[in-house]
Amino acid sequence: MPTYQAPGVYVEEVDLTPAITGVGTSTAGFIGVSDGGNMPTGPDGAAYPLAAIEEPQLVTSFDQFKRFFGDFDIGNRVLAHSIYGFFNNGGSICWVARVADLADRVAVGRVLTKFEAIDDIAIVAAPGALTAPVQLALIEHCDNVNLRDRFAILDGQRVTTVTKDEIMGDLVNTSDYAAIYFPHVVVFDPVEGTGIPIPPSGLMAGIYARVDSTRGVHKAPANEVVKGALGLEYPTSKAEQANVNLEGVNVIRTLNGAIRVWGARTLGSSDPQKIPYINVRRLMNYLRESIDEGSQFAVFEPNSNPLWQKINRSVTAFLTRVWRDGALFGLQPEQAFYVRCDESTNPPETRDIGQVIIEIGVAPVKPAEFVVFRIAQFSEIPTT
Repeated sequence: MPTYQAPGVYVEEVDLTPAITGVGTSTAGFIGVSDGGNMPTGPDGAAYPLAAIEEPQLVTSFDQFKRFFGDFDIGNRVLAHSIYGFFNNGGSICWVARVADLADRVAVGRVLTKFEAIDDIAIVAAPGALTAPVQLALIEHCDNVNLRDRFAILDGQRVTTVTKDEIMGDLVNTSDYAAIYFPHVVVFDPVEGTGIPIPPSGLMAGIYARVDSTRGVHKAPANEVVKGALGLEYPTSKAEQANVNLEGVNVIRTLNGAIRVWGARTLGSSDPQKIPYINVRRLMNYLRESIDEGSQFAVFEPNSNPLWQKINRSVTAFLTRVWRDGALFGLQPEQAFYVRCDESTNPPETRDIGQVIIEIGVAPVKPAEFVVFRIAQFSEIPTT
């Protein structure tokens, strides 16, 4: 406390409660195959070198992708179209790594290990990976207890029988850290000069990013137009979708002349212990990661009331902003969330082992998946 001796006005600078800033949610990590064909040339007239195998590259535009992995080509078809679709549908930043064989679980695993060190990645996809071991590797990467800050987008099998078993193939998993999409999307291929089917995961990652930036991570990435889509490899009917929607298969359909994403469920939809909706899982990821990164100031601070109050203020201010953005349900903040960090959560035995426990409860908004209008016929309209 400073000592003042002469009368007058004194201005002091005080420490503010550390603010928690929301982390990014739309940076994607892609794994695919490229053989280096059709590499563009640089200013010196020489072709750009193909990116090293299994080494993630930061990509912020499709032109930059071409300098690392090449343009549209037969040996680069799926990956190039997926990255193009990502940027075309609203994506802005991604990391891309190539492997020699997308069915190689070990090679994909090595790339995922490198993705672990890239904290910005919040979405993971391997467009065209349809084997169960590789899809499981993507899920396990996101559902890893040491991460749980990212979400996997999977491609459904190329089938014409719309059942869960057919679309998921040999994949057996009920994680709520992943979602699967069906069917493949037809896009224009400049090499063939015609439309070709490509896996939907790259385009879906772009749609996730688009919704995140325009509405927020709490908005389900559904009822969104798939930009660049000319058609669908298999036109799913409403009756066919009814067979798989509650099982966690998200269908892309043609509705009123537009190709739209018509599902927003995780693979955990059939498990009552898991979160069924994509936006709720991704919102929880966002909250966990934001609070984790924004609360590092508390480490090694004296574990007493002043610290507890500072944590309470910091987390409450952050969750209030999240509530105001429409991500939490409730007319008032106290209906939408609570934060508790006091003697009840930090008894002596907890403090003695160097822990400070903060209890947080939130009420996330859920998507209006089934909109029901009840219409009745009256001989005359009731007055009350």
